[in-house]
Amino acid sequence: MCGRYTNTTGPEELNDRFRVPIPTAEGTRRYNIAPTEDVLAIISPKGEPHARLLRWGLVPSWASDLKGPLMINARVETVASKPAYRKLLPRAERRALQLADGYYEWLKPERRGERRQPFHFTVDGGVPFAFASLWTPAKVDGEWIASVTLITCDSAPNRVAAHIHDRMPVILADRDAQLAWLDPSVGAEEALALCGALPEDRLSAKAANPEVNGVIDVTEGPGLLSAPATQLQL
Repeated sequence: MCGRYTNTTGPEELNDRFRVPIPTAEGTRRYNIAPTEDVLAIISPKGEPHARLLRWGLVPSWASDLKGPLMINARVETVASKPAYRKLLPRAERRALQLADGYYEWLKPERRGERRQPFHFTVDGGVPFAFASLWTPAKVDGEWIASVTLITCDSAPNRVAAHIHDRMPVILADRDAQLAWLDPSVGAEEALALCGALPEDRLSAKAANPEVNGVIDVTEGPGLLSAPATQLQL
């Protein structure tokens, strides 16, 4: 799964990269984005892509409260069949590009009781990219909430990712794939065809600071991207 990620780039650079106006700095220059936070994404509900903030953790349209499972990830193997997602995937207006420039994954410790070691993954040397995601609005307690989930796939075809975890996010690194994901002429089957593992020669990983693991007090800052000097890097 992917439970934390980064979007350290500023709005101007994201605008240049994705060619969509980024109206706010909120959601940018982040080093430790956590579930339930508002995250920056590009959606196209009326055929014109635009950026907006979405709550990370899908709240289904029928939800009456926020107490259900925290659906931050959707598995590509079941995204076309599970009730929360199956009506979203075929509709381009419910597909989203969740903006990022890296993500964290954790290596299980060799000994019980030891701290899990996080790794920070980047694409093409650290350029911004997009997770393939789905979003939906839901009215909860009289208030509209727009939320998003990112799609994950088997990491086996990518040995860089598979060395750390058996799952990885679906990364849309190229503009053609990003445009196709939001294209209303692209149906569910074609959209799923975009959801493979990124080639391993485009993905890099290095050990990150274990402080990124915090749950109650989420640590921020560029110091999270590197492990202490005493720790080995991948």
